[in-house]
Amino acid sequence: MKNNKINFIELQALDLNEVKKFYGNTFGWTFTDYGDQYCDFHQAGIDGGFAKVEKISTGGTLVVLYHDDLSHALENVQKNGGKISKEVFSFPGGSRFEFIDPSGNKLAVWTDK
Repeated sequence: MKNNKINFIELQALDLNEVKKFYGNTFGWTFTDYGDQYCDFHQAGIDGGFAKVEKISTGGTLVVLYHDDLSHALENVQKNGGKISKEVFSFPGGSRFEFIDPSGNKLAVWTDK
């Protein structure tokens, strides 16, 4: 590990089983459980975890995932219970969409294609 570099992201989840099913089926992530209140996720490009909470708190941070086939990623998000909060839009260098996962976390997916 290197000093001053992001190496872990923690998200909140209302239901760990539901969030693991969503991210596993949608993006192919795998998980390691640490009791019934926490799990780590893997194959996401960065290490992270989900903490079980009673209510999702929101802030100004947006986690953005990359996918080379944006329409495929959008289809998978919807198929697995995610809600599109911002339709695909273009910006200099690519396109992206934003979604809400089953626990209420807001994330985005972008592509440079």
